[in-house]
Amino acid sequence: MSTRADLLLRGGLVVDGSGAEPVTGDVLVRSGRIAAVGGRIDAPGARVVDADGLAVAPGFIDMHAHSDLAVLADGDHLAKVTQGVTTEVVGQDGISYAPVTDETMALVREQIAGWNGIPDGVDFSWRSVAEYLAEVDRRGSATNVAYLVPQGTVRMNVVGTGDRRATPAEIAEMRAQVDQGLREGAFGLSSGLTYVPGMFADTDELVALCEVVAERGGFYAPHQRSYGAGAIGAYAEMVDVARRSRCALHLTHATMNFPENRGRAGELLALVDRAVADGVDITLDTYPYLPGSTTLSALLPSRAAVGGPERTLARLGDPAERAWITHEVEVVGSDGCHGVPVDWDTIEIAGVRDAALGDRVGRTVARIALDEGRPPAEVFLDLLVADRLGTSILQHVGDEQNVREIMRHPRHTGGSDGILVGAKPHPRGSGTFPRYLGRYVREEGVLSLAEMIVHLSARPAARLGLHDRGRIAEGHVADVVLFDPAAVADRAAPDEPRLTAAGIPWVLVGGVPVIEEGARTAARPGGALRHAPR
Repeated sequence: MSTRADLLLRGGLVVDGSGAEPVTGDVLVRSGRIAAVGGRIDAPGARVVDADGLAVAPGFIDMHAHSDLAVLADGDHLAKVTQGVTTEVVGQDGISYAPVTDETMALVREQIAGWNGIPDGVDFSWRSVAEYLAEVDRRGSATNVAYLVPQGTVRMNVVGTGDRRATPAEIAEMRAQVDQGLREGAFGLSSGLTYVPGMFADTDELVALCEVVAERGGFYAPHQRSYGAGAIGAYAEMVDVARRSRCALHLTHATMNFPENRGRAGELLALVDRAVADGVDITLDTYPYLPGSTTLSALLPSRAAVGGPERTLARLGDPAERAWITHEVEVVGSDGCHGVPVDWDTIEIAGVRDAALGDRVGRTVARIALDEGRPPAEVFLDLLVADRLGTSILQHVGDEQNVREIMRHPRHTGGSDGILVGAKPHPRGSGTFPRYLGRYVREEGVLSLAEMIVHLSARPAARLGLHDRGRIAEGHVADVVLFDPAAVADRAAPDEPRLTAAGIPWVLVGGVPVIEEGARTAARPGGALRHAPR
């Protein structure tokens, strides 16, 4: 079924996204919108879906997705739609594919191949935000897509990849590129302040760009300078940027990781609460897992990554540079590893670009080193060279107490941060939203069902300014998920990270079933959402 036929969702437990207690009733979907919500609705001619025993909730909004290319290349997009995700926010971590020049597109493709791959069938012909969004619409998507202008890519366009301050003229040009992206439909600005070249922007430069975002009514979503040794100071810098620029702030994958931060979530939340009390508009997102996920090359010190991938690879072949990098990573604490000396037992290879290196996948760097009788740093550097920086990793550095405490915060939303490529990607790419509902609602009661739906649907819709989404309410777009509260669960696991969720038999995007009675339909009713700039 792929048309917007009338659907009557009969007798489900309506969890409407308001935070109110769920009630049993009917929901009528007509012409892609919710036409009625009530106890008993008569709708002659509508197809009746028996929702008895199922919760009927607004579709989930993934506030931190790495599906920039997947929405173009993967028509089924099972990782997301089987979770009940109906909208994804891409362009994350300051590095994405628009706006670009011919030169920066080539650099970006290589730099984040470990996040998105370089899929067949994607021609990378667009250059502007408007052209990227048009390509999403042209192909059709299983989900809706919201885009953020990537600050690192903009800096690459204007300043290059070097570690230096931007000139006033360059800041003016970056502001113009951000403004253009927002006028073309982007919802805000992202940063990756542990990634080259975005990390070379100082606070004043970020404030200058965020002033433009504030003027256009968008929000700033930074991957900050540290989630490890300097985490609290890094969060404080982002709050300062928001305060000075008067820009709304969304703290992306707002974790407190590494042994240095165990049990310290309260310090982050106190910082947020003080700023909110002062009038700063802040939200945040997290994923409900302990391991993090990124590229292996992200662990390099920033100096090693200056100049782009080819110059990085050349440095990795220089004995003096290798010795310096090893000291930075293992002794000093590389800025790429959040100021914490790397523990090779925590670095697990999740995916490789070169299939010939597949025997590394699923093993830690420490394990590979032991098996091969080599120092771990040598394994690290040689793998980066052999795989041309395309290796992805899991980083086992999380803390369960922090995860739960941040999850409870009233400014919290859900975001998978899911990397979808590689032989063994992080299971959060396929399991984040059912894990919230199964483990943290049903099994452990960290939040009630009604509260969690606010976190996963209504609050992210409000942050995006999508005033007709995120609720089961008359007139709203019919992005809807039906799930069994007693059975919904994530099945994705480290050994089988692409297993789809259990207990989610129906997902509607704009009133069209993309999951129908547990099976993927052929429909691609989603497309690019466009923020209306102020």
